[in-house]
Parts: sequence; structure tokens; C-alpha cells
Amino acid sequence: MPARSTWADLWPLDPAVDYLNHGSFGACPKAILDKQSELRMRLEREPVDFLVRALPGLLAEARAALAGFVGADGDDLAFVPNATAGVNAVVRSLAFSPGDEILTTNHAYAACKKTLDYVAARTGARVVVAQVPFPLGGEEDVIEPVLGAVTPRTRLAMLDHVTSPTALVFPIERLVAGLFARGVDTLVDGAHALGMVPLDLERLGAAYYTANAHKWLCAPKGAAFLHVRKDRQKGLHPIAISHGYAGGEARFKDEFDWTGTVDPTAALSIPDCIAYLGGLLPGGWTALMEANRALSLKARAILCEALGVSTPAPEPMIGAMASVPLPAVAPGSPAARLDREELADWTRARGVEAWFYDWPLGGGSGGKLVRVSAQLYNTAGQFVRLAGLLAEALREG
Repeated sequence: MPARSTWADLWPLDPAVDYLNHGSFGACPKAILDKQSELRMRLEREPVDFLVRALPGLLAEARAALAGFVGADGDDLAFVPNATAGVNAVVRSLAFSPGDEILTTNHAYAACKKTLDYVAARTGARVVVAQVPFPLGGEEDVIEPVLGAVTPRTRLAMLDHVTSPTALVFPIERLVAGLFARGVDTLVDGAHALGMVPLDLERLGAAYYTANAHKWLCAPKGAAFLHVRKDRQKGLHPIAISHGYAGGEARFKDEFDWTGTVDPTAALSIPDCIAYLGGLLPGGWTALMEANRALSLKARAILCEALGVSTPAPEPMIGAMASVPLPAVAPGSPAARLDREELADWTRARGVEAWFYDWPLGGGSGGKLVRVSAQLYNTAGQFVRLAGLLAEALREG
């Protein structure tokens, strides 16, 4: 077992497992879980007082802290349980007609792509998937296929800020600006971006932006936000219609702040997450993001060298995650006979939690990617261990 990070004890993760998959569901530090427990006890001590009298002010405080962190006006932010819910709220609130086009890419998160498919099937719209290569040489390999897929029928583009399967930081500012110039609104799926890369949503200017706080902000599960530009808030509703609804009146925050009885403590923990994680390194959040990115790049280099593959994307397009194509596999090897979930089970049985994805690579490759994540609790030695397991999985009969 590789030496543990000096930061590892801050998280309740199993010390017997090299946890290299922070990107899937995040991981919440013990101190934040303690804070959430305090909030939960306060809620349960007097539920009516907490949910009816205290909650509006607590949500306003959490929204103000988040607004400062992401460069937004707090009035344009709403809390949602996850980014998928944010995507659903936007796409299911918009009116599409037969023949309208909704643009996305082949790197889109599967759940959000299914949301587009669902809405298209109900409205007669068509989902257009721009083909962005991976491996790729740079930003133009993203810009050209996306903007080239715009037609007079394009009504919305849903684009990832940081892609889930391929772990690429898309040139989102250029994409949003290019689409806006063509009269197309952008819904940015920033599920991985919050806490991984700096955000300035006012400057970005996207019509819609949603992101998870439970991933790289390390909040408890169930914390995410939806940012909607002021001129797009009317007619935008949460998935569940409840007491905040007032017909055609624009009541953006009021509708999202109460969608029924839920445990709001995950969202209320966001200010503590911002302060706590930002206080771990002398340089604050900038230093934390840079440290995670540096370890991610080191992890990618370790894997590429061990597997004998070229780096699949330029360094500026990498954040705190990296995906590496698996090379050709030996017949009968674990990598050949196991599907991606079974391969993840294979490494987990050997003490390493990693993530795999099917991707059309061609050239006799294994047709899979391995994606690794870097957080303060990780060390380079853990990625060396994964590299050794993968080499075994590729050759062992």
C-alpha cells in the first residue's frame, strides 16, 4: 500500500482503498460532515421553526457565499440537488417545436444526454451530437465541430465545462461566445467545474449554468446550484412545482427554495466547504486547484508511461481529472474479457477504486478509457499502484 497523504485523515475514506475516483461522487471531509450533523440536529430539534422561519435566511446566507465564489449575483442562483436536476429544470421548462435542434457533443454526460432525448421525443425536436475527437490536439478540435453543427434550427446547446468520460476542460468561454454570436443559448453542465477550475459566471454570460457542490467543493451529497441569466428566468421552473409557483410571474428563487419537504443541510453546508477547503493551503482555493491539477497531470504521465500510450490531450485542457486510453489488450486478459464496470470491480478487489469508460478508439486498442481523479488525500504512489494493476490486467490470461 503506498504511503498515505498527510491530508488523508481529513476525509473518512477507507484507508485500505486507494480512492482514485473522486470525480464520480466526490468525498466530504469529516469536519464538513460534523457541521452538517449540527445543522440536522438543529432542524430535528424544532422542524417548523427551522424550515419555516430560519430556512429562508439560511438559504440567503449560503447563496451569498456561493455567489462570491462563482462570480455571480446571488439573485440568479438557485439550489438544486444535483446538476442533472439543474439540466432537467432548464430543458423541461423550454418550449421546443418539431424540427427544432438541441445541440450537444459525444462527450456529454449520459444522464443529461438522456434528458435531451426525453424532451426531444415529447416535442418533436431533434438532438444533434457534434463529434469531438478524443484523443485531440487542442481547443480547435472542440470549437470547430460544435460551432460547425449550428444551423438555423438550433435552439439550445448543452455543453460540458469539464467532460465526464474524457476529463477535458472544454474552452467554454469561446464556445458560449461563439454560440451567442449565432443566436444560440448555452446550457453549461458544469458538474465537475465547481472547485476544480475558477468560475466567473457573470463574465461567462451563459444563459444557464449548473454545477455540483458535492464533487470538487467536497460538500455533502445533494448540494448543487443552477445559475440562470436574468433575461432567461421567466418561465424557468424546478422539476417539482410547489408553493413558490405563481402562474406566469417570474419567481425564480422562490420556486427553487421550496419544492417540498427535503433535508436542506447539504446546500447549507456550502459556505463551510468554501471556507474549510480554502483554508487548507496557504494560497487558498487557487493553490488547492493548482495542487490537484498538478497531481492529475502527474498521474496521467505515470499511466501513459506504464501503458505505453501518448498523452491524449494538451495540458491546458486538463483539470483535476485525466482520462487515458487503454492500449491493445491480450486475448483472455481481464481488460479483454471484462466490461468497464467489471474491470472497475477487478481493480477494487485489489484495493484500488478507479473508473473506466467505453470509448471508440480504433487501431486495435482496448476500446476503454481509465479516468483518474486527484484530490489532496491522494498521492503519486497510488497512481503508480493503479498503473501496475492495469499493466497486469492488459497481459494476464
